Amino acid sequence: MQKRTDVITMGGNKMTLAGEEVKLNDKAKDFTCLKSDLSPFSLSDVKEKAVIISVVPSIDTPVCDLQTTTFNEKAHELKDVKVLTISNDLPFAHARFCAAKGIDSVITLSDHKDLDFGSKYGFVIDELRLLARGIVVLDENRNVAHIEYVSEVTNHPNYDKAIEAAKKILEA
Repeated sequence: MQKRTDVITMGGNKMTLAGEEVKLNDKAKDFTCLKSDLSPFSLSDVKEKAVIISVVPSIDTPVCDLQTTTFNEKAHELKDVKVLTISNDLPFAHARFCAAKGIDSVITLSDHKDLDFGSKYGFVIDELRLLARGIVVLDENRNVAHIEYVSEVTNHPNYDKAIEAAKKILEA
């Protein structure tokens, strides 16, 4: 498995990203994660024109909470866009979080079992077996239209750029 250093830090400490780095215009790889009810969910299940994949280390932290709730709010405004939030939290934590926060427009997915998404998209923090923070936006052909590996895991991603990329896909 590919390993990259000098890409991200967490609390100022250098971390190693494991998995294949994704780049702009790459063809998205199919992956399977678990939904809150423990059923499998694959990228190939998505039929919408655009996909926003919001990647978080743990929904039980303030930045991840805000990232997930922000995309939940934005998802109401974006028609024909599927928003996924992926972390290595257990599916039970996702169910609890969504119920407590009223998350109804984002599908939360757990990559804890196989790290299938994290490995294929290069988001696995090797030292912690968590996913790094980032965003992947895919177009209707499932090519990468926007990618962000947030350089400091405790920082927010650029929400505006991700939303702008999704809107551009819808306008095409």
